[in-house]
Amino acid sequence: MSLHMIKLCVGVESIEDLQIHVEHRLQLANLSGQVAEQTHVTRVMPKRAAEILAGGSLYWVIKAQVQVRQPILRFDAFTAEDGIERCRIVLAPDFIPTRWQPRRAFQGWRYLTQDDAPPDRTSGDGEPLPADLQRELAGLGLL
Repeated sequence: MSLHMIKLCVGVESIEDLQIHVEHRLQLANLSGQVAEQTHVTRVMPKRAAEILAGGSLYWVIKAQVQVRQPILRFDAFTAEDGIERCRIVLAPDFIPTRWQPRRAFQGWRYLTQDDAPPDRTSGDGEPLPADLQRELAGLGLL
């Protein structure tokens, strides 16, 4: 059974907004001659990294709802310019929409078990409602 991570996606309005942001950063990396990988830097290396790397994903909380996940490829430890050890989470550039799941704000990241993770959205779920309407319905407790 896979172990996952969950993190708030601050400053992002929707899955599409996240995709545009990531695409822009990858283009900038290409133009500057850097390796074009999507990464997210955090302060702490997960102690359960081996379990996460066995098929885990990073689930993004956007506007108080888990909405999308990205497979985690690897963790790179490094020392930042300020001399503090950090962890770079390298993500696959695949955005897999999930069924929305409400989530309160928290700091940093958390582990997420397979049982607690929202399922992927499938074609059998029908056409998704517009994000604004989904947020409003979720706020009313109807989603």
